[in-house]
Amino acid sequence: MSISSSRRDFLKHVGAAGVISLATAPPRFLAHAAEAAKSAASPDQRVLVLIQMAGGNDGLNTLIPHGDGAYYKARPGIGIPKNQMLRINDQFGLHPRLTGLKELYDEGKLAIVQGVGYPQPDRSHFRSMDIWQSAQPQNEAPRDGWLGRALEWQVDRESARAEALTLGTEKLPLAFVSGRVTVPTLRRLEDFQLLDGKGPESHRGLKRETLNRVIASTRRKSGELDFLRRATTTALTSADRLKSLNATYNPMVEYPATGLANRLKLIAQMVVAELPARMYFVSLDGFDTHAQQEGGHAALLAELGGALRAFERDLAGHGLSDRVMLSTFSEFGRRVAENGSLGTDHGAGSMLFTLTPDKGGMYGTHPSLTDLNDGDLKHTVDFRSVYASLLQWLQIPSEPVLGDGFGPMDFVASR
Repeated sequence: MSISSSRRDFLKHVGAAGVISLATAPPRFLAHAAEAAKSAASPDQRVLVLIQMAGGNDGLNTLIPHGDGAYYKARPGIGIPKNQMLRINDQFGLHPRLTGLKELYDEGKLAIVQGVGYPQPDRSHFRSMDIWQSAQPQNEAPRDGWLGRALEWQVDRESARAEALTLGTEKLPLAFVSGRVTVPTLRRLEDFQLLDGKGPESHRGLKRETLNRVIASTRRKSGELDFLRRATTTALTSADRLKSLNATYNPMVEYPATGLANRLKLIAQMVVAELPARMYFVSLDGFDTHAQQEGGHAALLAELGGALRAFERDLAGHGLSDRVMLSTFSEFGRRVAENGSLGTDHGAGSMLFTLTPDKGGMYGTHPSLTDLNDGDLKHTVDFRSVYASLLQWLQIPSEPVLGDGFGPMDFVASR
């Protein structure tokens, strides 16, 4: 029998036994965990979670420089009053809806990095996001992302499995694009499951048994047929492993009923289950606040703060918060002056948050509100130094990923 005819027969039997839902290839870390649970992530394995604040977050109304009168002069309509903000010190405060992050800051678990940006900033969403995700400002058409290069380094230098996952995105973010490492996107947990069809449990079990017999009958084949057998086995074992997550995971807190919280809860499930993914990427959209900014921006920050606080408490309750670092980023900040629609337009320098196990605080220098670049804040911290810090956390050298000249910041403990 030819390979092609065997392939058709195999697919026919698979179709008779059940449908394997593969929105993308099953994550290899799920297959590895299912095939050999004892080889899953060791307890001290470090994890990085990135949250993209898509649209261009207004850093000045997130970290509020209330001690500088120029802030209120530039924003008479949308400036956050001093008596409403969450005061950090005589100079700065957090947006009043960021209560969760203020609690983390007071506990020493939140780093706030000021003045983050890059030279010759671009106000285009697409171009600036390409720059942030590729970490190559000089490259007009980047072909890979900074985390994609980090994954390749892991494979080349450590002979290790390079495992990562994006959640809630329609397509793979540029940050994870690589010529040699494939990173799956998962919109929801059910995207990886065996669809046994309708009917009594006994009928679904029979379908599963039939499929397993078909798989067994194709062993020791080569080429396409062997690939299909292995792919189908991977899908089955991955589905079983994912199905078991809900049964074994006991959240230590009640997560808010928001999209971001749901995605972070799923990541917490995977960390608790010791699945060996080291990098996760999620996105929170809506930060392009050109008009009537106040209400929409407040809601987004509340979603961010509530989700991060629940995530950290959940991990802490499982004794795992020291294994996970989380960082936000956005393609640019907003202009210093509000516009005529009580909103803000595309700017440049901004700020970001990082959940860090033991080195919270304020980092970097806040840009001047009067010494501007065409109405925009001048960055004081190159974002690649932040990335170098996150790579240090993952114990990956920054030079092969970012190039020379970007040393890590102090919010990562040297341990």
